[in-house]
Formats: sequence, structure tokens, C-alpha cells
Amino acid sequence: MPLFREKWQAVSRFMERASSLGLLVSGVLIMLMGMAVTYGATRRYFFDNPEQYSGEASTILSVAAAAFAIFGVQWLRRNIRVDFLASRFPQVVQGILLDIVCPILALFFAVVVTWHSWRAGLYALRVGEVSTSSWAVILWPVKMLVPVGFGLLCLVLLAQLYYGIISLKERTVKVKQ
Repeated sequence: MPLFREKWQAVSRFMERASSLGLLVSGVLIMLMGMAVTYGATRRYFFDNPEQYSGEASTILSVAAAAFAIFGVQWLRRNIRVDFLASRFPQVVQGILLDIVCPILALFFAVVVTWHSWRAGLYALRVGEVSTSSWAVILWPVKMLVPVGFGLLCLVLLAQLYYGIISLKERTVKVKQ
């Protein structure tokens, strides 16, 4: 069991670093997206000289920002939770709902998104898919960011589920004593 705890602590440290880095990268991408949109709007409305790249660039940057942020936000437990239902139950039931049931449901969703987006990314790579704009952006790198982000989200949810089960066991032991 001590070996398992050491491995799990190593996974936790990795997820802590990865989530911090993911949130930092996401913040930078959001700033770049804002700059691209500002550039496009300035050219269009102030100089009456529209350009075609800022819209697509902001779309690509928003997908990347979401992919990098989703697992970091979940790791920090800063996601949107609906506590109005859980708050009506006793503390033990709240723990089961929020720390076990919710991660299981979210894990199911994240696995499905990871699986389907992985297939879409591989298909885009295989056929050499590009965007329909005149810029013709190669799409597989953007499409592969989604399964990477959601795959890391799966790891975060597994970690939170593990901690939820451990905390439930600890609460159960305290109640029995």
C-alpha cells in the first residue's frame, strides 16, 4: 500500500503542475484571441479594410484555450457545481454526491468526448483536413488538442474519485469509532 500511495502522490504532483501550466497557457491564448479579434475589428471598422484571418485565428485559439483550461479548472474544483440540491442532504450524502457520483458522471462524459474527438483528430490527420477558408489551416493539431485536454480531465476525475472514496472511507471509520 505505501508504494501505491507514493505513485499516487507522484500522479497528484504531476496533475498539479500540469493544471497550473494548462491554466497559464489558456490565459495566454485568451489574451492572444482578444488581440486577434481587436485587430480584425480595428481593420474592419476603423480602416474599412476587412481581413479574413482574425476570425479563424480566434476560433482556433478558443478551442486551444478550452482544451488547456478544462482539466486545470476541474483540478482546482473551480468548476460550476449545483450545490442547491446537495446542500439539503446530510454531510455524508453530500460527500458521496459531490465527491463520488459527480466525478463518475463527468468521467463518463469526458471518456466519450475523448474517444470521439480522438477519432475525429486521427481522421483529420489521415485525410489531411484543412479549413474551408482561404487560409486553409491544417486542422488535425487543433482537433487533437480536444482529446488531450479531455484525457487529462479524465485523469483529474479519476484522482478526485479516488480521493472521494478515500475520504468516504475515513468518514465511515470515524463514525464507527
